[in-house]
Amino acid sequence: MNASKRREIFARLREANPQPTTELEYSTPFQLLVAVILSAQATDKSVNLATKKLFPVADTPEKILQLGETGLSTFIQRIGLYRTKTRNILATCQLLIEQHNSEVPRSRTALENLPGVGRKTANVVLNTAFGEPTIAVDTHIFRVANRTGLAPGKNVMEVERKLLKVVPDEFRQDAHHWLILHGRYICKARKPLCQQCLITDLCEFKEKNLEQQATTAH
Repeated sequence: MNASKRREIFARLREANPQPTTELEYSTPFQLLVAVILSAQATDKSVNLATKKLFPVADTPEKILQLGETGLSTFIQRIGLYRTKTRNILATCQLLIEQHNSEVPRSRTALENLPGVGRKTANVVLNTAFGEPTIAVDTHIFRVANRTGLAPGKNVMEVERKLLKVVPDEFRQDAHHWLILHGRYICKARKPLCQQCLITDLCEFKEKNLEQQATTAH
């Protein structure tokens, strides 16, 4: 895919959604960190349902630690892998208090040293809480980057490196959100909604799902 096509893709995504953001609900960097840890292999919707009840009760590392394992797990037990996530969040709270003055660190290395925080989670926090132009590659972004030809790669790291290289500077801050939303609602895994897609003419996917257009044309 050439540079002018890539630029046009992001120009259209920006025009349709000038200020994209995460669908996770949060009001502090700490709340975002907890929500992103919870969101691994879970939907944002299920995470928001849990944090709506959790955050009014406990929204700081100290308060969540006070809940303990049993207390915290009652709030998040409907989320997949909740036992592991409970332990990770409690251990992360402990480290934030001991090493970071109860604040979420703004460094990738420090973030990735927190239990339950991998590269993707660190990227989301750096981008969404601290405004850094990182691109967190999840399953949606991996699919969109490969399927469209925007930044094909065999693994998450390869796609991330390519996106950071090829996304024009002016779009880099929001690229993560545009691509994730596009993958979630339009460029879906099983049946992409190509007939509703803003960038279908720019996309290099050979097996486009244009059935609806074909039937309306007859």
